[in-house]
Amino acid sequence: MLSGDIVELTELTVADVAALTAAACESRTSYTHAHVPVDGAGMRRWVDQALAARAADRQLPLVIRRAGSGDVLGTSSFHLEQWPWPAHVTARPDTPDAVEIGSTWLAQSAQRTGANREAKLLMLDHAFTHWQVHRVRFRTDVRNTRSRQAIERLGATLDGILRADFAGADATIRDSAYYSILATEWPAIRPQLLAATRTREFTDPELSLHPHSGSA
Repeated sequence: MLSGDIVELTELTVADVAALTAAACESRTSYTHAHVPVDGAGMRRWVDQALAARAADRQLPLVIRRAGSGDVLGTSSFHLEQWPWPAHVTARPDTPDAVEIGSTWLAQSAQRTGANREAKLLMLDHAFTHWQVHRVRFRTDVRNTRSRQAIERLGATLDGILRADFAGADATIRDSAYYSILATEWPAIRPQLLAATRTREFTDPELSLHPHSGSA
């Protein structure tokens, strides 16, 4: 469990399907560019896919809960990268070399509460401090202005636009904006993000981040 003042993050299980469905169905107005299941059957398929990716060590899917009560607010995931190092370099078999934070969505009532920002702080801290990854990546639909602004507020740098990246939530072929934070940048970014989380000096729109197309 990763715990903060606003949220706590726990590993996804099949038992979370009903609560996630209820959270996703509060309102659909902010999910224009997000792949969020619309009913219980769709949520079960999404959870099964995420757990299969977990079993294959490709993904660590998490449930975002309200701290204290444990109420389900949404999800986020680590998408894990293990790099092919040269033969003379000792690889780290138990920790990823880099991660992508994606598959993030929040219930309507949890948006603009600081929940998303704190969840990202907890995940970034875990990636850079515990796993000691070299890079954390984010990507989102290039049309999703709110999501891109939220990623930029985390301190991430735009790496570029990948055209025709994969199928968008609206069934179009979407272009994706790729952002990243490097391990060398995290010591300077962390205190700024921590201060913003504690003071809630700005509100966060829901981050409509997406995983690799095979896990969407």
